[in-house]
Amino acid sequence: MSCDIRDRSLADAGLARILWADRDMPVLAAIRERFSREKPFEGMQIGACLHVTTETANLVRTMIAGGAKVALCASNPLSTQDDTAAALVEHYGAEVFAIRGEDTETYYRHVDQVIDTKPVITMDDGADLCDRIHSVRTEALEHVIGGTEETTTGVIRLAAMAAAGALRYPSFDVNDANTKHFFDNRYGTGQSTLDGVIRATNRLLAGRTLVVSGYGWCGRGLAKRAFGMGANVIVCEVDALKALEAHMEGYRVMKAEDAARYADVWITVTGDLNVIDEPAYNNMKSGAIICNSGHFNSEINIPWLEEHAVKKENLKPLVDEYTLPDGRTIILLAEGRLINLSAAEGHPAEVMDMSFANQVLAAEYIVKHAGELEPRCYAIPAEIDDDIARLKLACLGVEIDTLTPEQEKYLNSWEVGTV
Repeated sequence: MSCDIRDRSLADAGLARILWADRDMPVLAAIRERFSREKPFEGMQIGACLHVTTETANLVRTMIAGGAKVALCASNPLSTQDDTAAALVEHYGAEVFAIRGEDTETYYRHVDQVIDTKPVITMDDGADLCDRIHSVRTEALEHVIGGTEETTTGVIRLAAMAAAGALRYPSFDVNDANTKHFFDNRYGTGQSTLDGVIRATNRLLAGRTLVVSGYGWCGRGLAKRAFGMGANVIVCEVDALKALEAHMEGYRVMKAEDAARYADVWITVTGDLNVIDEPAYNNMKSGAIICNSGHFNSEINIPWLEEHAVKKENLKPLVDEYTLPDGRTIILLAEGRLINLSAAEGHPAEVMDMSFANQVLAAEYIVKHAGELEPRCYAIPAEIDDDIARLKLACLGVEIDTLTPEQEKYLNSWEVGTV
């Protein structure tokens, strides 16, 4: 078994943290118990490019329980928990290629090492593994029967590949499963992003103006939690309907270059490129803090800062201050990388429980239906989504009503009207 991790001696500390997260992941635990009996992945090689966290470790444990051999690399250079990586290697026998803070060359070497294991199924967070197989390591395509993708950013990339006719194997859009984006994106991103900002800066949010770029499910959750902590929230959007919704929720909505005049803290969650760019920089007040909770650091035009700043100073870990020619300063957190994973621990285990349940059940679906699937993007089947919701409710001890035969008949008829 090969690996490239920082320190194997961290394994016991990592194991304790993995088992702590497992306490809040009962859905995944129930699936793992079934997988241990049924072995749906017996002898199969799984390749995963995911954030190497305690929650991901429980996903890996579940795949291994199902008979799989798992190779894992990081999907972001700053999201790896080195003790978790060590525990996966030492206690669970996974092949892990991830070191927190690795440079770009090492990052892609690790992706290649996962591809070298000849995975049959790929699991992605951002689509780097899938993209690498399609663009650089095309010889690996002969082994892959399907893949899963759990982020908005990754789904955007896969949809573009499919539209261009470039996608060579079926891939399941985990991100848009209801039991994923309604909870992970909204509650997970909302809480973990602010956790990362506060850990990095120790700044009080109450009374400050916080700008959110993007009002999808991540932006909705982030805006709501920032407002709940006393921040004055401004939303920047390009989608008219989402902008209208933000306005109706009571937030100020304006263009980015105008919002820049007010921003004390600015967070991007769009999945797009150069969301904070020159027009905003030109209007930004001195001391503004900017960061990103979308997948790639390209949401912030960092090259512009590097080119125009007359001084760059690292004030503390993950906090860099850029001084512009006119004396204004702009503070960038975590190199523009995912602030919730770079400066904090990522999403709480409770929401990742459902997200990763979608991942593993989608992988099981791929195995069962491999011969029937075409090389395109698929939605998570409704029955999987519904089963996860019911299982989560059961784990929480929540009971719900069921329709009576009379009610079912009424809902499926057209004859009964005003009485």
